[in-house]
Amino acid sequence: MDCSDAFYISLMALFLSLLSPSARRFAPYRLKAWAQVVRRRLTRLSTNAQRCYSSETSDSSVDSFISGFERYRDLKKYFNRTLKATYRRFYNTPDHSEVCGHHHVYFIEKDGICRMDKRQSKPEPELVLNLERVSELEMSGLENEAWRHQWTVLRIRLSPQEKHLAATLKADNSKEMRCVVVRLEEESSPPLDPHHVLLTLDSVFTFEWATDEVLFYTTLEGLRCHRVFRLDLTSGRSGIRCVYAGTRPDVFVELSLSRDRRLLGINCSSRTASEVLLIDASSHLEPFLVQPFQPDLLYHVEHWRGWLIILASAGPAREYQVMRTPLSEPAMASWDPLFVPDPGTIVKDMDVVGDHCVLVATAAAGGLFLIVFPLTRPEDVYTVQLPCWACAIRTTKPSMADQHSVFDFLISSPVRPPEPYRLHPEAGLLLSGAGDECSVEHQGNYITSRLEARSQDGASVPVTLFHTLPIEDLRRVPLLVHVYGAYGRDLNMEFCPEKRLLLERGWALAYCHIRGGAERGLFWHRQARVEGKPRGVEDLRSCLHRLSSSGVSSPSLTALTAFSAGAVPVGALCNTHPHMMRAVTLQAPFLDVLGTMEDPSLPLTLEDREEWGDPVGNPNHRLTISSYCPLRNITPQCYPSILLTAYRGDARVPVSGVLEYTERLNDAIHTHFAMKPETDSEPAPRIVLNIQPGSDHLGPEDFDSRLEEEALKLAFLYAELGLDRPRPPRKRRR
Repeated sequence: MDCSDAFYISLMALFLSLLSPSARRFAPYRLKAWAQVVRRRLTRLSTNAQRCYSSETSDSSVDSFISGFERYRDLKKYFNRTLKATYRRFYNTPDHSEVCGHHHVYFIEKDGICRMDKRQSKPEPELVLNLERVSELEMSGLENEAWRHQWTVLRIRLSPQEKHLAATLKADNSKEMRCVVVRLEEESSPPLDPHHVLLTLDSVFTFEWATDEVLFYTTLEGLRCHRVFRLDLTSGRSGIRCVYAGTRPDVFVELSLSRDRRLLGINCSSRTASEVLLIDASSHLEPFLVQPFQPDLLYHVEHWRGWLIILASAGPAREYQVMRTPLSEPAMASWDPLFVPDPGTIVKDMDVVGDHCVLVATAAAGGLFLIVFPLTRPEDVYTVQLPCWACAIRTTKPSMADQHSVFDFLISSPVRPPEPYRLHPEAGLLLSGAGDECSVEHQGNYITSRLEARSQDGASVPVTLFHTLPIEDLRRVPLLVHVYGAYGRDLNMEFCPEKRLLLERGWALAYCHIRGGAERGLFWHRQARVEGKPRGVEDLRSCLHRLSSSGVSSPSLTALTAFSAGAVPVGALCNTHPHMMRAVTLQAPFLDVLGTMEDPSLPLTLEDREEWGDPVGNPNHRLTISSYCPLRNITPQCYPSILLTAYRGDARVPVSGVLEYTERLNDAIHTHFAMKPETDSEPAPRIVLNIQPGSDHLGPEDFDSRLEEEALKLAFLYAELGLDRPRPPRKRRR
């Protein structure tokens, strides 16, 4: 910002400060000459914002004018403290990051990876990978301390006999990822011994051990993962060779290991189809193909006693069913149906546990359950109902010393922390690993309701509602609505301390499972792809109408929140029905669908054509995208207040699109209020732009940064919904 910018802004601020509060709100829209000056300055700042963000001085100057965080400063401080206290309450809840070896349990701590010996009665933690050591090794030969990264551990894998450990690390506020291979010793040398780290590999995404000396891994190049490498530790770096290289630009490659550790899978997936190649983990022969790509065929492979057990979209209506084929004849022509689910049952995942197949499934009305059957007698199928509050499930990898005869998993909901469960398939016995005291304390007093909304074309759209009061008493409570609806992915329903905090403060939380996700099966995604995308927008409108007509909150107390592609239906609804909500928060929002899909040079455009369409080569696709694209349909009207959080280096959703959306939205709001009569007291919305450093599309890994971001969201929601300021609990006298 130059001196003239500062002059105009300061002069405008001085003028506004002289007005009464009621006049001050509308002054920028009434005084057209002043508004045009400020708008020209704001437009120039927005257009050049990406260049300005290169220095700290420019950051603070732009943010202080565009974002206007001062309004939320005190509330943000309050929620930052409150969130820290909330996270402390749930600090000891179980997660899936522990890895069990033959003799040790490995877990992630702030300073690195530790392990404890299970054979000792009172084991002491031992540091096997020190993140400071990784930074020191990185700094060798570098003089500038600023180049040193802070690392976060993402994933841990142990070699079969627990001789080596491999872990992927991600640099904070950076795209850089690294795999570190560590030698494990029974009687370890000092943990800071640099010889513990055998070697590091850059840009590693997924990885699996075949033997104690052979590691397979994929590399992430930009946003594309298409090559698989084999590392032989007996030869060091000279033992690295490429064993697979994909050629299709729309295919992403990942590695997986069968539960019995016999087969290594190279899983190649586009948005709508997949193919799998397998490698014998013991012999390391060349990969062999199971079934090549076929339109709308998605499949996943497990191994059992020389057979391939396949979960494939080859059942009725192209939904998932379980197939079986000999390992020697893997192609689809040899697949035999093993289990076909009942109509209305949606299979989400599959595991082979001992001699049993375990399926994670949901019913059309919602709720999770397990389907279990012996692979030798699939007709002896039985179901295991999970607790009615369960909304998300995560399976945990079996211990290396385990006989693979039990199925361990965690279940949770957005407002209930994960609880461990264990299924013994042979006996049909389900056991909970949570103590009664812990379970009651974490459960809280809340209700889970499953509703359905009727969309414009007659489709029933599920809605999951969390609340503490009966539905008939929810008219005056604030409501936060969660949306996604893209890429065939279910809406995230895992535990989140921030959601639990809102529920305890009297909010209601709604999760709208609109088309585009896969909550009701693969057809739920197919119906809202390409030319069907407007169905997701209509589903969301129907969900809000269903909630309001059921007596849940009101538009003036309703806020919507979405991440990434979830911003598309939310942004579209803001354009068509802005009075159905009062506030919106969008994180890494995808708002310029048309501009992105027109540009094949962007990293995800070719890959995403199966989801959004090709506006360049297909006129019908262009018309459809143009009809709902949030950025292209902004019109002068009173929008809800919107908080947009974006990340400077985000390659999936570039900041430039978010800036253009913010600029157009501000112009439309200015135009609307300039045309309104002076007697109209309609409140003016606030458009808040929060641009953060870093390149991770998912947000910061750093706990404090993530907390700051969440605190701002809560402060924004409370301020824009006009809620009473929360009061801290009174301190007891000693």
